[in-house]
Amino acid sequence: MLLTQVVARGCIRAAAAAVRPSLSVNHWTSNAWIACSRAHTMAGRTALIVYAHQSPTSFNSAACKAAAEALEAQGCKVLISDLYAMNFEASATTKDIIGDVKDPENFKYGDEMLEAWQEGRLSKDIAEEQCKVKEADLIIFQFPLYWFSVPAIMKGWIDRVLSQGFAFSLEKMYDNGVFRDKKAMLSFSTGAMESMFLADGINGDINVTLWPLQNGVLHFCGFQVLEPQVFWSIAHTPPAIRTALLEAWRARLSGIWEEKSLSFASSTLFDLTFQGGFRMTEEVKEKLSSQPHGITTGHHIGKPLPPNNQTKADTGKTNTKSDILKS
Repeated sequence: MLLTQVVARGCIRAAAAAVRPSLSVNHWTSNAWIACSRAHTMAGRTALIVYAHQSPTSFNSAACKAAAEALEAQGCKVLISDLYAMNFEASATTKDIIGDVKDPENFKYGDEMLEAWQEGRLSKDIAEEQCKVKEADLIIFQFPLYWFSVPAIMKGWIDRVLSQGFAFSLEKMYDNGVFRDKKAMLSFSTGAMESMFLADGINGDINVTLWPLQNGVLHFCGFQVLEPQVFWSIAHTPPAIRTALLEAWRARLSGIWEEKSLSFASSTLFDLTFQGGFRMTEEVKEKLSSQPHGITTGHHIGKPLPPNNQTKADTGKTNTKSDILKS
């Protein structure tokens, strides 16, 4: 019954700063960025699928293929980063930087990567992936849920590719993020059934599980985060239901560009200064004190979590300061 409901929901939903010139040591990087920019200007919509599963016969592989086919059928260009097939390096090290690092004895990855990005000295594999991200209008992360998060190889992609400067800065994060004109979403399978990830389930609320990835990574970089596509308990799902799930996934993707994004707290709610600690303003907290729920899974301000904040788009909800103060 549960899986049938998931399929039904999917079908109902379907129905309804420039880089400085590179050093000669990394001339390839400069050429890649130029080619990437030209491709994005000339082409239509582009989707990037960042895919992490070891087996080409897995359900995740089938979901990746279904997504690629559904998007290509719309005329989209589809890029796939098959991380295991690429032997993508998961560890963030000095090898990610071409040439000498500034302070080898006190290596600070973020600072060194920022400088290397500005100077066009990132390793070839990172530069290639950043080119894909720059070109993409939509990024789908396809993976099996490992220990309530992404597999290590995908976490390495996040750590290395979404580097400081390229993907975020203190001035460009959240609402003002670098990728605010792009969409992103998680598509993943679980070992557990859906009821285990309810608020009273043994694994805890799936909304809490997804908060670090959807808010702390995607929204932090500015992405418009779409509802996650969750394939529950795939190992215990009969073949016929698997087929139906994939068809529902295809159907959802037929309208993916029109979907509303998840709701996050607007940056206008916070005092964005070091003196203010980047905390929610007292004026906003006082106005929200009479509300029955917090405004997001993370910004619950001591109240019950807003239902389905990380799993369902609330099309009628706005979280800007002016909206809250008017309510």
